[in-house]
Amino acid sequence: MKLKELYEKLYDRIFAIRLFQPILKIPGMKKLLEYEMISYLFFGVMTTVVNFVVTALCNALAGENYAEKILFNVFGFDFRWIYAVQAIAWIVSVLFSYVVTKFFVFDSRSRKFIVVLRELTEFIGSRIISFLLFEELLFGVTEKLLTGPMSSNAAFWTAKIASGILVIVFNYVASKLVIFRKKEEKKEEEP
Repeated sequence: MKLKELYEKLYDRIFAIRLFQPILKIPGMKKLLEYEMISYLFFGVMTTVVNFVVTALCNALAGENYAEKILFNVFGFDFRWIYAVQAIAWIVSVLFSYVVTKFFVFDSRSRKFIVVLRELTEFIGSRIISFLLFEELLFGVTEKLLTGPMSSNAAFWTAKIASGILVIVFNYVASKLVIFRKKEEKKEEEP
């Protein structure tokens, strides 16, 4: 049984119960509870968990005061360990996310080389944008602003959580509207 079919059976059983039926009357709730949205949120959270686990493992390898370790300095900018860890965690989580998003969220089953290449290129491209905007720029700014009032490790994880939330939202929109569009929409665009 496919994951989507299992979800739909569970959804039908839950909302057949009178106690839960008023939930569906809340504006926008039916759309929010559709399989695609729930599965994307679930796998988005799982991708974030993968990212955090890789980050924690890398930081454990670095030892104490990992947030303050400097790998090298370029033009007066200290390239710290935590920026390298961000990149490593990003690569692992993007590969995980592509697989689960393709097969479990948007049910894109095509194995044609050109289709997979297009999807993968667009997927990685959108993830590069979210990585640069949220996981590096926003993360760096937030972490720097919080380091004064917080310890460097607390500032690191607070910035990591904030950027993680924004990454999930941005990546859903990119996946839904660009990367894994339905076939009917793609055919309409062709001349």
